Amino acid sequence: MNRSLMISQLESRQEWDIAIIGGGATGLGAAVDAASRGFKTILFEQHDFASGTSSRSTKLVHGGVRYLQQGNIKLVMEALKERGILLKNAPHLAHNQTFLVPNYKWWESPFYGIGLKIYDWMAGKLGLGPSRFLSKEETLKLAPTLDPTDLRGAILYHDGQFDDARLAINLAQTAAQYEAVVLNYFPVTGLLKAQDKIQGITVKDQLTGKQYEIKCRALINATGVFTDSILEMDDPGHEKMIAPSQGIHLVVDKEFLPGDTAILIPRTDDGRVLFAVPWHDKIVLGTTDTPVEQVVAEPVPMEEEIRFILKHTALYLSRDPQRSDVRSMFAGLRPLVKGKSKKTAALSRDHLIMVGDSKMITITGGKWTTYRKMAEDVINTAIKENGLPEKKCVTFDLHLYGYDLPVPSPVSVTPGDIRRSVQEEMCMMVEDYLSRRTRHLLLDARAAVAAAPAVAAVMAETLGRDKEWVEEQVKAFTSLAKNYILPD
Repeated sequence: MNRSLMISQLESRQEWDIAIIGGGATGLGAAVDAASRGFKTILFEQHDFASGTSSRSTKLVHGGVRYLQQGNIKLVMEALKERGILLKNAPHLAHNQTFLVPNYKWWESPFYGIGLKIYDWMAGKLGLGPSRFLSKEETLKLAPTLDPTDLRGAILYHDGQFDDARLAINLAQTAAQYEAVVLNYFPVTGLLKAQDKIQGITVKDQLTGKQYEIKCRALINATGVFTDSILEMDDPGHEKMIAPSQGIHLVVDKEFLPGDTAILIPRTDDGRVLFAVPWHDKIVLGTTDTPVEQVVAEPVPMEEEIRFILKHTALYLSRDPQRSDVRSMFAGLRPLVKGKSKKTAALSRDHLIMVGDSKMITITGGKWTTYRKMAEDVINTAIKENGLPEKKCVTFDLHLYGYDLPVPSPVSVTPGDIRRSVQEEMCMMVEDYLSRRTRHLLLDARAAVAAAPAVAAVMAETLGRDKEWVEEQVKAFTSLAKNYILPD
């Protein structure tokens, strides 16, 4: 997956079957689906692949215990099925993760126990293991740092865990294996129409300034929280359909939850669930659900969100995490589809596909776990709406790129790994490497800043850049990383 090679492929083709705007989970999934069916496919991402919401998740592949509480059976059934498929198709990045739901009140064990038995049953053949009741002693053996005061026991259950940004890169590589062209740093600048119907798009290479006209038979808008900005290009009077909600995570050292078992706190003050999940030898704490007015590329955790997570985590752990213990913090925006409810936690997570008068297809909502099903649905829609030949979806048992290769270290700064990321994974900026090709920025933001000069030097040598580029990149990354460092 080399960017120069991708651009030469872009320049050599007159028309594409399917063009996709957006290089997050949904867009990359759609590119894999379309290309593996044999369609001539091209995808454009305005920043880096998965640079927005898709790299800032809770790192879970799950049916959604909270959606079960809300009675959204259809969503949970679909997500549990997709969880099983993803663990089968990307075993190098997704695995079975055990969770504890600690019980401090008499009614919690039967209440949550019955719910999780239903969860097991709904997973069917793709289940990851049965849930079971644990005594206080068994619970503390698995999670010795849980607060033992009034602890009655716990329910142990199974869900999936993964590395979101790495999966996104592997999806891009899978699409490329099937001859799709996928390009980062390529914003869409306009839509091409004839008789009010989409004929293509205009795009610009952000790194060279060169502009292109792309002709396509079907156009898919998979831009997540930026959905409305593309819809406005199509129809300046369109009514906004995204209600963005911010979720943040705090990352602390493993000592706060030693062992391999995650914790699910089933009910916080605002009715959400809270997770403490082992991930790459750290613990990820989250998340929040805060309505926001503006969609920005780099959302920043709010003070009340930080306090909320620290407060609720402290209720369940024997040692309370302090601000100084936070190695990194990160925020992501969810593209919730507007509904009647004003509470974002109650808005729809289910995906929505919409076909405009111009025949542009928009897909939004959903979550990482169901990315494959979303892709299948949107490509089926593209076929139907644009007269493309009927071709069957093949992603149900399609191994994703890297499933048989060693997984790169999440904190590697070796020159060989950096060069490989530039040459084979379209890593174009220091941020791309330290945030998404590795997970340095999310695991320890200060350590990532310290590593930036060495990474920039190797990248500059590989890309043929000068010292000025190195200085600019280090400065830009250091400035960005401030949003990930929690001041004491």
